Amino acid sequence: MSQSVLFDAPGPRTVRRHRLYTVLTVLALLALVAFAGYRLDQEGQFEGDKWEVFVTPSYVEFILVDGLLETLKMAVGGIVGAMVLGVVLGVGKLSDHALVRVPCWAVVELFRAIPVLMLMIVLFFLWGIYHGSAGPFWCVVAALTLYNGAVLAEVFRAGILAVPAGQAEAAYGIGMRKSQVMSVVLLPQAVKIMIPAIISQCVVTLKDTSLGYAIAAPGLTAVARPIYLEFQNHVPVYVVIAGIYVAANLLLTVVATFAQKRFVGEKKVLDVPMVGEAQATEKA
Repeated sequence: MSQSVLFDAPGPRTVRRHRLYTVLTVLALLALVAFAGYRLDQEGQFEGDKWEVFVTPSYVEFILVDGLLETLKMAVGGIVGAMVLGVVLGVGKLSDHALVRVPCWAVVELFRAIPVLMLMIVLFFLWGIYHGSAGPFWCVVAALTLYNGAVLAEVFRAGILAVPAGQAEAAYGIGMRKSQVMSVVLLPQAVKIMIPAIISQCVVTLKDTSLGYAIAAPGLTAVARPIYLEFQNHVPVYVVIAGIYVAANLLLTVVATFAQKRFVGEKKVLDVPMVGEAQATEKA
């Protein structure tokens, strides 16, 4: 009974038809890539002088130090801030007190609805424009913190609610306060549920640093402009910049996945016992 009852297995004609669709789609994509390469070649975008800048030590240092390093700084600041804000707002939305729950709900709904670019621009004209060259940097960090913190608040709230209700009930039954139940029982068990969504949001945060270009913030998109204005190599510049973003996001995903397996997958690190098990251990 391994065959699904929700749909019929495709027959030989359907399988052949699906294979034909796959081949035609691949051929169409290859033709599109070939046409794009032909047009770029006709425009001289593959000439060596347009790519030489990316092997010139001074420009490589400019891209890595003034571009990639600043991008990573903004991303790390936004991710850390969003994690802290997300925990506070997520737990606050679960509060029994309306004075805590309602403001947290309002903050989450407000900043989750505002586009990140618009948030950066508003913060820049309200604060960043008066604080010199550091203003745009911190406006990007603040905007990423507010937006992603609001998104992660829902992730944390959903992760906590996904823990079996019996865990909280058993914890209350042995006399734990709500703060203890949240920090000792619910949050540790919700980590496994939340990690994949947190990794995805970290990748989104890293990519959204590129929007800082609109307020003259540093980063990879900022270093692209002086290079393509000098060498008139718009396509090569953005191909390289996009490749750096892809590499950085892949590295972030690998590190986050390793952390998930290391700190969540191994019982000896985050093996949170059931409340009943903990009580039985204490009695023993």
